[in-house]
Amino acid sequence: MSKYRMKVKGMTCTGCEIHVAKILAKANALNIEVNYVKGEVSFELADKEHITQLRNSFGITNYKPGVIEELQIAKENSVDHKTDFDLLIIGSGSAAFSAAIKAAELGAKVGMIERNIVGGTCVNFGCVPSKTLLRAGEINSLGKTNAFSGIKLSAQAVDLDSLMQQKNELVNNLRNQKYVNLIDEYGIQLIIGAAKFISENQIKVADQLYTSKRFLIATGASPLIPKIKGLESVEYLTSTTLLNIDKVPKRLLVIGSGYIGVELGLLYHNLGSEVILMQRSEEFLKEYDFEVSESLEESLIKQGIKIIKGVSYERVEQHNSIKSVHYTLNDESFTVEGEQLLVATGRNPNTSSLDLEKANVKTGVKNEIIINELAQTSNPDIYAAGDVTLNPQFVYVAAYMGRLAAENAIGEKKLSLDLTVVPSVIFSHPSLATVGLTEKQAKENDYNVITSVLKLGSVPRALVNHDTDGVIKLVADANTRKILGVHIVSENAGEVIYAATLVVKFGLTIENLKETLAPYLTMAEGLKLAALTFDKDISKLSCCAG
Repeated sequence: MSKYRMKVKGMTCTGCEIHVAKILAKANALNIEVNYVKGEVSFELADKEHITQLRNSFGITNYKPGVIEELQIAKENSVDHKTDFDLLIIGSGSAAFSAAIKAAELGAKVGMIERNIVGGTCVNFGCVPSKTLLRAGEINSLGKTNAFSGIKLSAQAVDLDSLMQQKNELVNNLRNQKYVNLIDEYGIQLIIGAAKFISENQIKVADQLYTSKRFLIATGASPLIPKIKGLESVEYLTSTTLLNIDKVPKRLLVIGSGYIGVELGLLYHNLGSEVILMQRSEEFLKEYDFEVSESLEESLIKQGIKIIKGVSYERVEQHNSIKSVHYTLNDESFTVEGEQLLVATGRNPNTSSLDLEKANVKTGVKNEIIINELAQTSNPDIYAAGDVTLNPQFVYVAAYMGRLAAENAIGEKKLSLDLTVVPSVIFSHPSLATVGLTEKQAKENDYNVITSVLKLGSVPRALVNHDTDGVIKLVADANTRKILGVHIVSENAGEVIYAATLVVKFGLTIENLKETLAPYLTMAEGLKLAALTFDKDISKLSCCAG
């Protein structure tokens, strides 16, 4: 027997489905399924030669047979009747596990396909390893020794091998605690291998076929490699491989100065490298308000990081272990050399190997999966969540999207994605955190905008820390006085931004912030001081006086 799917034009109702099924049955088709909404039928035939007879059987009816595609038939008992899932998830990161847990709680039979390491980017290659190494770099830059199991850190000689071993131990422990151990806890069936769609309800992994009522694509994203002449012949690093090198380079060249380039550049600067950040744009972190990006740029330069803007890359070369980047700037040619080259130019959705066209799943111009407000793809039985959709690429956004997708796929509720208030953090020093609208975005949305910009020299916590690099900016609606956006460059900005997220999400006003008690000598007090700055000169106020 062979299985086929055929497009049929002219079907408009369930009655048409019955008529078409009868036509196919007369042509010796078996296991017939007709869907007038999709305009297609699936069926099985014992002999391929009957295809022509089947087409001719439509005769002069109003139904017109179209393209016929041969499908693979899943083998009976191929996985002991475990091929039928309620929800089959491709990927095993934050979005995948959040969805799997929610679906299991709703009583669904859940499968999960992973081609590499369980846990996805955050715990294995992203947030966890990078932030623990960032903390080590901060301790090294301050000349401290503690927190890292007695590993002695100094600006002159960093025991990078021991540091990497400790990072790997932390990653392994968290991967097991937060991911691997939950597989049995929630009764998830783990399938190891690369997944490919072969139809709208079948996936192939190796030589095995799996079917499911609903699917979730949560395959994440990978480092995006730009097209620069010679780069393919150079031993460059990415955000993944940089976290596993065994020696601190004397000089680290970084192509790209977004959040990945800034964080990893600062990490190795604090471990003793000379760091040069390069970018095509004339503006540093141009997606942020100028006061905010300028404040962080000035601080990084003060710390000794070199930032080159407005670069046009000509070519990249390698001689022995030395990498060279040739570029033009203001019509002049320059070359920089370094022991290591990091490419940090963004992330690319992992969709190319899934054969999405066979599942009727559409992608965008950057290969991202296009979804609606319910997290459904162009195929309503297939959902997508996390970085593969190019929505804000944060682990907490991925988890939220995965949970909502599972609720919509399995549960009775139909929840809509709400990503209007998403906090973000760059874990630099000082750190940059933001939530809500920038001044430019607010104006583009036709708000009558007023702003408050408070330098950190006016925040008591920053003064006692002897660390006044930074700024707090509030964006508000002049008519309602509601806070539309909060943007912070300071130590622990990421800790403060959650309070600001609540302010923006629930529509609090300038007056609400002014009237709320703020603990003295905290960085969060800066939110209240910035609110006071709308109407007062706070340099003329005593401590805590509002």
